[in-house]
Amino acid sequence: MSIFSTLFGCCKKSATAYPQDTITAADGSKITFTFYAHASLGIEWNGLHLYVDPVGEFDWDSQPKADVILVTHSHYDHLELATIEKLQKPQTVIMCDKTSAESFEHDCVTMLPRSFSAPVDGVVVHATHAYNITEGHTDFHPQAREDCGYLITLGGTTIYVAGDTEDNDHVLALKGVDVAFLPVNQPYTMTVAQAARVVKALQPKIFYPYHYGQVEQITDLEALKAEVEGVSEVRIFPME
Repeated sequence: MSIFSTLFGCCKKSATAYPQDTITAADGSKITFTFYAHASLGIEWNGLHLYVDPVGEFDWDSQPKADVILVTHSHYDHLELATIEKLQKPQTVIMCDKTSAESFEHDCVTMLPRSFSAPVDGVVVHATHAYNITEGHTDFHPQAREDCGYLITLGGTTIYVAGDTEDNDHVLALKGVDVAFLPVNQPYTMTVAQAARVVKALQPKIFYPYHYGQVEQITDLEALKAEVEGVSEVRIFPME
């Protein structure tokens, strides 16, 4: 039996109607993802609550307080201090790229690509490179700014949340990815072809397209599913 299995009722609605998906990690523990929108994710594991890029007009006050908050970079659709304040508790560990770190009045763990940290017991986070390579698009996410993606290891399972990036050589060289969240919106992140190239290189067991809206050019998710058929299981949630 695969180490990954969707629980019955995996897509159940929370009290505030945010869709969820639950997988089984390598050690048999459960990991639940909550999909808010665009790049905003919640991750629950062993009673711990992690958030990645929490932004937007959601009922954050009703959500569990954060043990860890990860910020990939300083763009408005990834960093929102007011939301972070709503999710914080005294013990919350905030991890962010160096540009975002300048926005925080309180301490945060500044992450650079290739750095790692164990913010709470049982959780290991490695920062990855996130930058564009297409001519005319590099100013959106320049390599020199050192934006981050994150490899988050929970229960022996590694989750890659890519942040805003294209299929650069650093991304294509990643190893040991079990679950991948890849951004697919143009002109700011990956094309369908670029995302498919990353999936084929990393071969995650599960692939979640995310960050695929808020632009005029609509991402062809069905074409993306067809491109990676037989490579990864594609699970699509509303992440416009």
